[in-house]
Amino acid sequence: MKVAVIKIVTSSIIKHIAQLANLDLSDEELKSMSPQFSSILNLVSKIKKLDTTNVSETSQVTGQENVFREDEVDSKRILTQEEALSNAKNKHNGYFVVDAIFEE
Repeated sequence: MKVAVIKIVTSSIIKHIAQLANLDLSDEELKSMSPQFSSILNLVSKIKKLDTTNVSETSQVTGQENVFREDEVDSKRILTQEEALSNAKNKHNGYFVVDAIFEE
């Protein structure tokens, strides 16, 4: 299998990827990402060259399935309400007060 090695990722390619990811990048960020993307894609091209014909497919490597634990309370790790609220910027009647995130 022949793999193309990507030498340069242009700023227009980075802009397109940023647009697809809905990212707003500055010109300086675009310039700094070009060599990073090139490096990453060159590493991926090296990985593509590996012969994996004798490697079986895996979805995970530990062999463990459905590992559960009892749902028990560890009293050493519980904060009192006062402790939990001790560093709160805003609190009222024992609750955290936060800015609304939904419009009415």
